[in-house]
Amino acid sequence: MPTVAVKLYSVFFKLLLKHRLQNRIQSPPEEANPFGVTSRPEESVAAVNPSFADGVATKDIHIDPFTSLTIRIFLPESALTPPEPDSKPPSKTKPRLTSRISDLYSGSSQVDLANHKSNPYPSRRNSYAPGGAPPREETRRNSYGGSHDREGLNLMTAGYKGYSPSLANRRKLPVMLQFHGGGWVSGSSDSVANDFFCRRIAKLCDVIVLAVGYRLAPENRYPAAFEDGLKVLNWLAKQANLAECSKSMGIGRVSGIESKKSDAHRHIVDTFGASMVEPWLASHGDPSRCVLLGLSCGANIADYVAQKAVEAGKLLDPVKVVAQVLMYPFFIGSAPTRSEIKLANSYFYDKAMCMLTWKLFLPEEEFDLDHPVANPLVPGRGPPLKLMPPTLTVVAELDWMRDRAIAYSEELRKVNVDAPVYEYKDAVHEFATLDMLLKTPQAQACAEDIAIWVKKYISFRGHEFSY
Repeated sequence: MPTVAVKLYSVFFKLLLKHRLQNRIQSPPEEANPFGVTSRPEESVAAVNPSFADGVATKDIHIDPFTSLTIRIFLPESALTPPEPDSKPPSKTKPRLTSRISDLYSGSSQVDLANHKSNPYPSRRNSYAPGGAPPREETRRNSYGGSHDREGLNLMTAGYKGYSPSLANRRKLPVMLQFHGGGWVSGSSDSVANDFFCRRIAKLCDVIVLAVGYRLAPENRYPAAFEDGLKVLNWLAKQANLAECSKSMGIGRVSGIESKKSDAHRHIVDTFGASMVEPWLASHGDPSRCVLLGLSCGANIADYVAQKAVEAGKLLDPVKVVAQVLMYPFFIGSAPTRSEIKLANSYFYDKAMCMLTWKLFLPEEEFDLDHPVANPLVPGRGPPLKLMPPTLTVVAELDWMRDRAIAYSEELRKVNVDAPVYEYKDAVHEFATLDMLLKTPQAQACAEDIAIWVKKYISFRGHEFSY
C-alpha cells in the first residue's frame, strides 16, 4: 500500500485540483482562444540549460507562429561521443550469432555517476548504453567547440550550439516525442517534474527527447491537443528534409572558409526555409527511429499520433514511428470496467475528477465517454490495429483506468502486435512522473524497464537487447 505521506498528499492534491476544475467550469473562457496556453501560473517551471552540466542540454522552441505550441529539446551528452563501429546500420548479410553475442559484451559502458548510487544495478542500465570507454574530458571538450573553438567556451558551462567541426564525430540518436499528462487542463512540457522525467529518459534511452507543449483546455478543447501532437510530427519530418537539403548544398559547417558557390547555394536553400533548420536535430537526430511516449492524457495523444503516422505512411519520410509507450493512458468508456468500479475513488485522480476534465476537454456537442479519443475499444476508431507500431503499456495496480488500458493492449496482441503490459504493484496513477514520486525506486525502475524495451526498436543491433 502507498505510504501515509502519499495518502495525505493525495487528499490535498485532489482537493486543490477539484477546486481549480470547478472554477474553470464556472468561469469558462468567453470566446475561443486560437493561440491558447501551454502552462498554468501555478505550475513550477524548470529553466532551460543549454550546457551539459547534468548530462543533458535543453532548449525551448516555439514552432508554430499561429498558436502557443512549443517543444523543449533534451539532448544527452552521449550525442557528443564519436559513433561506435557497431552502431552503424546493419548490412544486408546477417552476422553470425556468435559475433552478435560477443558484440553485446564487448567494451565498457559509460556510467552515469549522478545516478549510480540510486541504482543498485547499474549494469542493467549501462549495458545498453553505447559501448567503449568514455573519452577523456580534454578530448571531448576540444573536439566540439571547447577550449580550442573560435569562441573559447567550455561546453560544460556554455550553451551548446549544435555545430560539429568534424562530420565524422556527429553521432545520430533516435528521436522521442513526449507528451505530458495533466488531464488536458494542466501540466506543461517545461514543468519541474516533466523536465526531470525527460532528462532521465533521455539518458537512459540514449535518445533526443522532444517534450511537446500542446494547448490546454478549456481555452482550446478537442481536437487542439491532438492537432498539436500531429503538427510536431510533421514539423520533425520537415526539419529532416530541410537538414538533408542543406547538407546536399554543402551548408551548415562552421568553417570560416566558404566558396562563392556555397554562398550562392545558401541563398537558394534559404529561400526554401533551410535557415530554420534546428541545429541539434540536424547534427544528432535520426528521425527514422522515432518513438512516441505519452503520460496519462498524453498517452491518448501519442496513440492518436501513431494512428495518423500509420495512415500517412511514406508521406512522413524520413520520419518513421518504430514504437510507442503508453504510460497509464487516460482511457474511459460508458460501460465501466471492474477497476473503474472497484477503484473509482483511487489516489490522486479519481473517476469523478476525471469526468470533470473530460467535460472541460470535449466540446459540449461531442461529449461522449465512448468518443474515439476516450475509448480505445470502440469499432472503427482508426486504422487496422495490425498496422499499429509496437506498443508498451505501463499500468498501476491502484489506478482505476488500468483495466481498459490492459484490454486495449490485449486487442493489439490478438493481431500480432508486440504489446506487452508492465504492471507495477501498489502503484498509483502517475507513480513514475508525479513530482512527489519521481525519485522513488519504483519510478527509477519503471524508467529503466521502458529503456530496455524501447532499445529493441531503436538500436541497430535490435532484439538481442530483449530478455
